[in-house]
Amino acid sequence: MSRKPPLADGETSRTACARIMIRTGVEEKTGEIIPVPALAERIGWCLELVSRMAGRLVAEHWNTPDVHILASGEDAGGRKLPPNAWMALRRLGWTVAAPAKVNDRIVRMAQEQAGRSLRAVAWRAGLVSGVLATWPGDPAGRTAAEWDAVRSAVPGGGHLSSGVIRSRTRQIAAFERRNGRLPADVFELEPTPRVSRMLLLAACDRQQATIERCEADPAKAILRLQLPTRPAPETYGDWAWVACPIALPPTIPANAVLHLPTLRTVDGKVRADLAHTHPVPKARRTGHTVALGVDWGLNTLLSAGAVRLHDDGKTTALGTGAQFRAAGALAKQHRLRRQFERLRAKADHYARLADPVLDGKQATLNEEIRHISQRRSNLNEALAWSAARWAVDQAVAAGTSVIYLEDLRSMEAGGMGRTQNTRLSQTVRGLITDRMRHLASGVGIAVVTVPPRNTSKHCPFCLTPLRHRKAPDRPTVPGWKWAICPDPQCGWQGDRDQGAWRRIAARGLAHQTKTVTARPGDTMTIHMVVDTMEAKAVITATPKARTDRSTTGPTRPRTTRLTPRRREVPSPAGPTGPAGQRPEGHAPTGRTRLPRAAHRHQGVTTISTAATGHRPRGAALGAGFHLHAHATPPRWEPNRPIPQPQDHAGPHRIPPLIRDATDRDRKCPRAPLPLSS
Repeated sequence: MSRKPPLADGETSRTACARIMIRTGVEEKTGEIIPVPALAERIGWCLELVSRMAGRLVAEHWNTPDVHILASGEDAGGRKLPPNAWMALRRLGWTVAAPAKVNDRIVRMAQEQAGRSLRAVAWRAGLVSGVLATWPGDPAGRTAAEWDAVRSAVPGGGHLSSGVIRSRTRQIAAFERRNGRLPADVFELEPTPRVSRMLLLAACDRQQATIERCEADPAKAILRLQLPTRPAPETYGDWAWVACPIALPPTIPANAVLHLPTLRTVDGKVRADLAHTHPVPKARRTGHTVALGVDWGLNTLLSAGAVRLHDDGKTTALGTGAQFRAAGALAKQHRLRRQFERLRAKADHYARLADPVLDGKQATLNEEIRHISQRRSNLNEALAWSAARWAVDQAVAAGTSVIYLEDLRSMEAGGMGRTQNTRLSQTVRGLITDRMRHLASGVGIAVVTVPPRNTSKHCPFCLTPLRHRKAPDRPTVPGWKWAICPDPQCGWQGDRDQGAWRRIAARGLAHQTKTVTARPGDTMTIHMVVDTMEAKAVITATPKARTDRSTTGPTRPRTTRLTPRRREVPSPAGPTGPAGQRPEGHAPTGRTRLPRAAHRHQGVTTISTAATGHRPRGAALGAGFHLHAHATPPRWEPNRPIPQPQDHAGPHRIPPLIRDATDRDRKCPRAPLPLSS
């Protein structure tokens, strides 16, 4: 089977990964059906053999000379090393003895895993060496000259995130406090890494594993691999071929080429990371005329809008933009983080006490910490996919060919309070960016990061420094949310995030010739801002069309009666019961209460505090991303007739509404009824 899909003009190939679950297997020789527990056990025996050999290889070559030779790409004779890690290790003569009777493909998987780990540490070794060679006088704060020195000493330091250098500096400073000296290299700073338990079937050939689509049903595939029949195989007869049917998810196109997956066992289940390659439209690096600008925020996680570059060089905004609010999910993330920190502090305290009586409590705490960590990971993953999908959908709807977003990898929040700074720093911006690149590549849209300097500070229409205020109705109170342009000829004002996405999109279109593609990953970025190009990165205000305000008819309303402050007409009667109180909500569903509803004090961009005696539900507790989906189920007092319109002497006489819900609940219990149409 070919490993590359056929490509047409204007197409490129994209390799993605889908997580699937293997639910059963069939031993080909005997025809016996292997259930999931037995299949996970047999795969676990193979995992133990591979991880043991890979860990031994990593421990033997966890030193500077060996890693430098592997990262250089050449062997002792000057020949170029193969790209596959297991082939490179065999060229260098790095082998390992198998603990049991295994074929050569099992050793290949161990060498591939060890080679990938040793190649990955080469970049960290160069980074730590550069930081140690230019160790600053004050690790807490480098001077401008010290920053220039460390960037010149670190490989690729000219465009490296400042946060990466700061984190390595803090790690080295902690080692110095513990040992009274600086480490020699990264291999003294970090212990030998733990090798993950997984089977890299991509390092094997058809003598160990194969995968093919089913001819009858292209939505299914068959994975065949050799597995041991006992924990420590003594002969080749202790290995047997097992066929595992796989149901392909709908995210894998029908024309995708399947690759051998990576197998793992999690809680007695077999999970596979199935890689596949399929053709997608090729994204352009330059030549864009319509772009989507994306700005980061906190409760308003993303603010985005489209702009157009005209032939005369002017840039205009297309619409007023949109916002992706995730206040409920971020509030839940914040609560889980605080709970994790409290449990971690308590577990560390038990560890320092070293009391055997507390071992049971410490084990319980560790299990709860693992559970909360999994919940945080799942929430971050769901939030990243949701935000990325929203941004790509906005780009597709606006007909853009590129998404420009600011590069905030080096941002360290400060000056906004301890809680706010922590929440800003915990935002999963990198994960959202990766998911956005993945989804945008499927529709041929480029994702380019731009420098964030002055995107929220300058006016998008005249580049004048803005004045930030607390709210539009409080123009003299300093704040950060509302921006006002002091230039009397411009006079623009609005939400600072709405101005930021205009600046980001205009800057990206003006600097699109400076876009570079970095490998691996083919990520596109604009590293620096050119003053002459930045002067053109302004939004031209579109003239508003004049409306005809001439008086051609009566200016007074047709009725002399003012609109009542609330409806005095009850809702129409439902098909199965009396009418309810407006607003109606949806059609009858048989529910007695809505599954999720936020309290009335829930704000738009803030997490408000509930009133005394009120128990918030739904989005107020972080249940989902739809924060503003509010509805009130209609209720009625029991044993009370439905008020109907009657004829009275006076005009428009209608029976009054029932008492307020709070007064009704004090006197008699309420009986829920189905929603009326």
